[in-house]
Amino acid sequence: MSKAKTVEQLLNMTPEARYDYLIEQVKANKTIWTLQDHDGCVMLTTEDEDCIPMWPSEETAKLWAVDDWKECTALAIPLDEFQQRWVSGMEDDELFVAVFPVEQDLGVVIPPYEVDQRLTPRAKIKH
Repeated sequence: MSKAKTVEQLLNMTPEARYDYLIEQVKANKTIWTLQDHDGCVMLTTEDEDCIPMWPSEETAKLWAVDDWKECTALAIPLDEFQQRWVSGMEDDELFVAVFPVEQDLGVVIPPYEVDQRLTPRAKIKH
């Protein structure tokens, strides 16, 4: 089990390292975090994709809730709910996950099923 990292350390990690960290934390805590406002979940738009940002903790999600986003609150999504409802819903809506965005860096942008695959322990798959 790796030691908890400081926010400063997290913000300086590469997008890939933040992705690995998010997977590790979500597996450990059985929760993934996003932000919501009175209209629902926040969305980010890249040149090609519409994304829902996801973070490994409430603390890291709240770092994004400034300026235009300051009305937003962190939303905890239980892991099983994310895997059972969010992944398919996001696929249907052609939404991507922006993994652990930080101020200067949107992070890895990937399809939800890829996050789901990394969160699913290989040993538990029954045939």
